[in-house]
Amino acid sequence: MTDLDFVCTGVRADRHAAGPTLVFRLRVSAAAPVQVHALALRCQVRIEPARRGYDRAEGERLRDLFGERSRWATTLKPIQFAQVPVMVPGFTGETETDVPVPCTYDLDIAATRYFRALADGDVPLRLLFSGTAFSGPSGFQVSPVSWDREATVGLPARVWREMIEQHFPGCGWLRLPGDLLDGLLEFRTRRALPSWEATVRTLLSAVDSGEGAAR
Repeated sequence: MTDLDFVCTGVRADRHAAGPTLVFRLRVSAAAPVQVHALALRCQVRIEPARRGYDRAEGERLRDLFGERSRWATTLKPIQFAQVPVMVPGFTGETETDVPVPCTYDLDIAATRYFRALADGDVPLRLLFSGTAFSGPSGFQVSPVSWDREATVGLPARVWREMIEQHFPGCGWLRLPGDLLDGLLEFRTRRALPSWEATVRTLLSAVDSGEGAAR
């Protein structure tokens, strides 16, 4: 088995990506003098919410994920964030590579709700690695990446907010069933409303005023 170590040296937003994308900078080192011809990795990224503190406002926004703060000793479980494949080119000794991770702004996703709840500080992340190493001084020796290989990094909440704001300025996304969307479209058409924003605001206004919203 090829002895590999992983260190995540930082994380940034890709400002030129078509959609929200975080880029993790990964340093990979192999015990010298092993030559690694290629490395096919699977990288799993988890949020570890128990590794940081939360102010009162953040705690309120996190209630839907973790419940009342009095229960957090048992409810602050890791949250699955992403799983991505990574091909690392050949190297001897040590190399660095980028790991791009596409992100969603779907508020049905627990990771998205967690990110949105944070006002400041870092998001504690753990990267877990598996895969296959192709190594050897001549020919190929094929060996699995040890299951216990991992790295940690803090993602500044500010970086995530700025990334989302770049792609979805001032907006959020909700995933709704098709029949509900059909009902909203019918309501919008009947009221001759110019946009989905106007449709939702009209419904909220009708509820607040006690009007029959479905009319």
